[in-house]
Amino acid sequence: MRFDLTDLSLFRYIVEAGSITAGAQRANLALAAASTRIRNMEEALGAPLLIRARHGVTPTQAGRTLLQHARTMLAQAERLREDLGAFAGGLSGQVRVLSNTNALTEFLPETLSSFLNAHPHVSVDLEERLSDEIVSLIAEGVGDIGIVAGTVDSGRLTTYPFRSDRFVLVVARDDPLARRSKIGFAEVLDHDFVGLDRASAIQRFLADKASRVGRPLKLRVQLRSFDAVCRLVECNVGVGIVPASTVRRAATSMAIKSVDLTDAWALRELTICVRSFDDLPPYAQQLVDHMRVSAA
Repeated sequence: MRFDLTDLSLFRYIVEAGSITAGAQRANLALAAASTRIRNMEEALGAPLLIRARHGVTPTQAGRTLLQHARTMLAQAERLREDLGAFAGGLSGQVRVLSNTNALTEFLPETLSSFLNAHPHVSVDLEERLSDEIVSLIAEGVGDIGIVAGTVDSGRLTTYPFRSDRFVLVVARDDPLARRSKIGFAEVLDHDFVGLDRASAIQRFLADKASRVGRPLKLRVQLRSFDAVCRLVECNVGVGIVPASTVRRAATSMAIKSVDLTDAWALRELTICVRSFDDLPPYAQQLVDHMRVSAA
């Protein structure tokens, strides 16, 4: 059987996304081309690699074995490219970063911008995930660097402090809740919420917290950024839960106010996590060091 690196990379993307369509998009391949490659791989192997269901795909036992080897071979190929890149005038390669919503929206844009400006031959593949998912994926070698909430058990991963922030309730300045200095999450579940897309990590997190107290989260509007959430909250569409750093910035131009949440999970100590710093490619090590310096 002959599987090239494109085949292996495509298969990894499909399994991680749980979808041939999403995997093809990440591999920059047309859906038809991706499906043909997977079918050819299965024919060459003589066994199915994926279990196809209505809501996505999962790997068979043969697929799980292939995934394990694919990750190893792709990592070796990346290390080869990195070593040869030194002869081409500098380090080159791609770092895969998995981040929760808070870090991705509030802290990583500035940190990554300064890093990438200083390292023009390095690219970053940034993906939003829930913190507990990130820990598992970093442990499995799916990503190089993770940014997670400090409350999550990181197991045997190597961790470093990154930033501190807090989730707060944001309300319009003329909302009766604006007179409160603090409030519990359960107390506001009767209100309409303005939030991010339901598929976003933070909305899944909040929906889970609501379900744990036996209440639904009444998400009235779904947007793509915390700044947009604040804008609609200002217009009395509903209340929102956003990082305190967002409100501090947005309150200079919007008639909004933050109310502290009394829930323990509202405090967000953000943490960098990696499997092993010494095993990271040099450019990934440099990104970790850059993040730690920016945090200081």
